[in-house]
Amino acid sequence: MSSWRVKPLDQILATAEKKSLKRQLGAFQLTMLGIGAIIGTGIFVLTAEAGQKAGPAMMVAFVIAAVVCGLAALAYSELAAMVPVSGSAYTYTYAVLGEALAWSVGWALVLEYAIAAGAVAVGWSGYMNGLLMSAGYPIPEALRTGPYAGGTFNLLAFLISLVVTFLLVIGTSKSAKVNAVLVSIKVVALTAFIIIAVPAAQDANFKPFFPTGWGSPLGGVGVLGAAASIFFAYVGFDAVSTAAEETKNPNRNIPIGLIASLGVCTVFYMLVSYGAVGAGGAQPMMGANGLALHPGTPELAAACKGSTELVCSNEPLAHVLRMLGFAKWGNAIGIAAALALPSVILMMIFGQTRIFFTMSRDGLLPQVLSKVHPRFHTPHVVTIITGLFVSLFAALFPVGILADISNSGTLFAFMMVSIGVLVLRKTQPDRPRPFRTPLVWVVCPLAVFGCILLFLNLSMYTISLFLGWAVIGALVYAFYGYRKSELAPGSVAYKAAADAKLEPEPSFHEGPQA
Repeated sequence: MSSWRVKPLDQILATAEKKSLKRQLGAFQLTMLGIGAIIGTGIFVLTAEAGQKAGPAMMVAFVIAAVVCGLAALAYSELAAMVPVSGSAYTYTYAVLGEALAWSVGWALVLEYAIAAGAVAVGWSGYMNGLLMSAGYPIPEALRTGPYAGGTFNLLAFLISLVVTFLLVIGTSKSAKVNAVLVSIKVVALTAFIIIAVPAAQDANFKPFFPTGWGSPLGGVGVLGAAASIFFAYVGFDAVSTAAEETKNPNRNIPIGLIASLGVCTVFYMLVSYGAVGAGGAQPMMGANGLALHPGTPELAAACKGSTELVCSNEPLAHVLRMLGFAKWGNAIGIAAALALPSVILMMIFGQTRIFFTMSRDGLLPQVLSKVHPRFHTPHVVTIITGLFVSLFAALFPVGILADISNSGTLFAFMMVSIGVLVLRKTQPDRPRPFRTPLVWVVCPLAVFGCILLFLNLSMYTISLFLGWAVIGALVYAFYGYRKSELAPGSVAYKAAADAKLEPEPSFHEGPQA
C-alpha cells in the first residue's frame, strides 16, 4: 500500500457532512477570532526579546514576519475557501500531498497550538501574579511558577487553561462572544500605548539601528533571529481556517477573516514597535565579547539585574509608559494584558481540538476524539483531553523557548500549505476556487522561501526538538494511523471510494482525483 494515500477533495467534503459541526460564525466573528488569536503574548511580552536580538531593527523583524505570514495567508485563503471543513493545514495537505505528509503536518500543528496555548497561559500567570502582589494579595511563591522556574506548580496558569476549556466545551458561539470582549480590551490597550508612546519617540533612540546586524543561520540573533521569534506574535491567523466547518458562507467569510485579522494586527504592531523603540530605546545588552547576549541565558539575567532597559523587562509595554511618567496607564496596560491573554489561549486550544477532531474522523486517531456533544454541538471529548494536557503543561513548564518551538511547527505547516496550492493548481486546475491566490507562482514560492529562512534562523536547540517530535510522530503513524486510516485497505471508506470509482491511493505523481 502506497504511503502517498491522497484523500480526494470530494470525499473530504462528503466525510465532513456525515459528522459535521454546526455553522454559526460570520465574517465579523471570524475576524475577531483571528485578532484574538494573533494579538497576545507576542506583542505584550516578546517585544523585549526582539529588542535584545535586533535592537531598534526589531521593527524590520516585525515587517519580515508580517510579509511571510501575509504570503501564507493568501495560500490559506484559497484552500480554506475550496475546502471549508475543519482541519486547516492538515486537511489541505491530505487532499493534495497525501496521508503521510498530512499526518506530519497535523503532528507539527501540536507544536503550534498546544504548546503555544501553554506558553500564553504561563505568560498570563506572570501578569496576574504581578497584579496580585502589587495589590497586596500574593499567592504562595511555590504556586507562582513551575519547577523549572524556581517554583513547584503554576496554579494560575493551570486554572486559566481549565476555564478556557470549559468555555469551549459549552459552545463555540458562547466562547466567541467572550472572546470579542477580550479582543476589544486588547485593542483599546494597544491604542492607548500608541497614543502616548508614538509622540514621545526620540531620534536618538533609533541609533544605532542595526546593532546586531542581520544575523546568521542557527544563530538566533540579529534581525532574522528576531523575526524568527517575533513570528510568534502573528501566529494564530490560520486558526480562523480551522473554524471553516462552523462558518456561515465559508467561501466568502474565511478569506475575509484571515486577511482582515492579519492586516489589522500588522498595523498595530508597526505602530507599537515604533513607539516602544522611539520612546523607551531598545539597545541590546552586550557581553564581554561585544556580542549581544542570548535571551533566556544566565548571562543576560545577570546583566539585567537592576537594569531599567526595555530589553530586560517582562512587561515591556507597561515599562515604557512608566518610564514616560504614565504609571497609571502602565498599570492599565498590565491589567489589559491579564484580562485579554485568555482569548489567545482560547483560540489556540480551539485550533488544536479541531485538528485532532478531523484526524480522528479520518481514522488516524481514535474515533472517540470525534464525538460531538448532543447539546453543545462541540467536540467535547477531544476538547477536555486537550485542555487537561495544556493545563498540566502550563503548570509545570516555563515560557522560555516555547515560542520558538511553537514557531517551528507553524513554519512547517505554512510551507506545506503553500506547496499544496501549487500542486492543486496543476492537478485540478478546473476545480472552483471562490478565492484565488493572486500571482500564485510568485506568492507561494516566496512563502516557502520565507518559511525556510525563518526556520533556519531559529536556534539549533529548537530545530533539534522539532526533529525529535517529528520522529515520535512518525512512529505513532506507523504503528497506529497508517493501519487504522479510513483509506486503509478493507475500511468502509476505502470500499465506498472504490464503489464510487474514486481511487483512494493514486501515486504521488498522479495527484488527487476529482
